[in-house]
Amino acid sequence: MERIFIKELNENLDGKKVLLKGWVHEIRDLKKVKFILLRDFTGIAQLVALEDASKKEIFESIPKIPIESVVSVEGTVKKSDIAKRKIEVVIEKIEILAKAEKLPITLVDKGVDTGFSKRFDYRSIDLKKPKNLAIFKIESAIVEGMTNFLQKNGFIQVFTPCIMGAASESGAEVFAIKYYDKEAYLRQDPQLHRQLTIAGGIEKLYDLGPSWRAEKSHTVRHLCEHRTCAVEKAFIKDELEIERIEEELVVAALENAKQKYPEALELLGVELKIPKTPFLEMRFPKIYEILAEMGKKLPKETDLDIESSELLGRYVKEKHHADFYFVNRFPSAIKPFYVMKVDEEPEFARSIDLNFGKIELSSGGQREHRYEKIMQQIAEKKLDPKNIEWFTNFFRYGVPPHGGFAIGIERLMQAVLNLSNIREAVLFPREPDRLLP
Repeated sequence: MERIFIKELNENLDGKKVLLKGWVHEIRDLKKVKFILLRDFTGIAQLVALEDASKKEIFESIPKIPIESVVSVEGTVKKSDIAKRKIEVVIEKIEILAKAEKLPITLVDKGVDTGFSKRFDYRSIDLKKPKNLAIFKIESAIVEGMTNFLQKNGFIQVFTPCIMGAASESGAEVFAIKYYDKEAYLRQDPQLHRQLTIAGGIEKLYDLGPSWRAEKSHTVRHLCEHRTCAVEKAFIKDELEIERIEEELVVAALENAKQKYPEALELLGVELKIPKTPFLEMRFPKIYEILAEMGKKLPKETDLDIESSELLGRYVKEKHHADFYFVNRFPSAIKPFYVMKVDEEPEFARSIDLNFGKIELSSGGQREHRYEKIMQQIAEKKLDPKNIEWFTNFFRYGVPPHGGFAIGIERLMQAVLNLSNIREAVLFPREPDRLLP
């Protein structure tokens, strides 16, 4: 008999024999009737054994099966008014494939939450919770929605290096690694190599992969290792073209998740709202004025701090009834050398962040493609041009106007699912005090 998944069980199978495999999620012993809630990757089904109808050895063995044991069950589908799915499976044969020991953490909600630290100590067990599975189903659909959108619109997937011979941004936040007899670094962002790929003639590209930041931060929004969907496009008019691409990408991702896994969203109690486009855009220096009116005075040429981000997110929600919004024209003084300044207002840069409330989801904008301007900005930042020659030299040979962004997968998940901690959107989080499992 061929195995079927729990999601395939329906009333049309009434009276048919089936083979199910999965984990024993819960056992209910009511003396004359015994229930097993069986869980697989697709859902939970109710299995039943009756004292008068079932084999004695099967009936008596059920209460002795440890929770989370892996079993194979043959039985007959039967309609039921009391089962959640309106069907149940009458057990005719059960085989234990892997017997579980007593669990170190509980998987059934009993009103007491296991702390994050212990949950992640036993993460492989913690992941068995249906709500956790739901998170990663949605994450998969969001990434699928992104890639489908990009492929449909002519972007090709590329793979840029994760090991760098030089720090891509500030050296203080990089992980140094031994690379044969040299020191190398884990990348902070794949952007510079995306730009070099544009220089190589690949005009529309995206890169899915990990990045690392050596920040000793324990906030609910930071990770040492995170994943991004990074997009770059050549021959753009300005950074507003990048905004239009990014907002369409986000909408496509959310629509795919909503369509593909409505039951997962329901389990998490999330109503996934599809935002209207175009997204609202907020610009400097107007942002300074808004914050000042809200009691927060930031000096010019200053980036948004945590409090400012919270206030700006609240302002956008109250005044514009929006969650997603772009922040544009950051002060050029706080941006890296490769960001294009506004020619007519050089104190501001064509630099954009996409935010959801107080959460920064991505950074991007238009890059500086003119070699002379790049070298001028390197001098302004007091950087050693020789350390960046591996990147800048290629701009001497003709690079088109281009721009892009890198959107954090886990940050987007935290925002749209209202997760209390970004680590819930990571299978095995890497943070300052955690390197295992």
